[in-house]
Amino acid sequence: MTRDESAAVTADVTRGERKVVAAVAVGGGMGAVARYAVSLWWPTAPGGFPWTTLVVNVVGCAAIGVLMVLVTKVRSPHPLVRPFLGTGFLGGFTTFSTYAVDIERLVREGHARTGLAYLALTLIAALAAAWGAMWATRRAAVSVSAGRRA
Repeated sequence: MTRDESAAVTADVTRGERKVVAAVAVGGGMGAVARYAVSLWWPTAPGGFPWTTLVVNVVGCAAIGVLMVLVTKVRSPHPLVRPFLGTGFLGGFTTFSTYAVDIERLVREGHARTGLAYLALTLIAALAAAWGAMWATRRAAVSVSAGRRA
């Protein structure tokens, strides 16, 4: 490969990377705004159990499960769909940093058992939501495929 050809390949890769970074950034900003809107609509009471963060993380993990099956097993979408929706929007929507801060706050305020329960419940519920959504989406995709062949 000549020097000019190498430079052209590098420029193409850089251009593609910029598009991915832009998609992640725009999606992440939108996801963070959506999460913030949910927190305004359903605020956590001072000293209360952080139900909002728990629900946001579980819903976000379920949506990630659906998305990953759709973009890897069902369709071949535009190359920016996964970075925009998965890494960007759903990455910005879910908030495992707030989850960690909530646990620390609960423990610091003398609610260690509640903090530990929240830690375990979020972990179990988020994993179950992602797994369950993936399973259900795969089954639905198989049913739709079988219906099309009939």
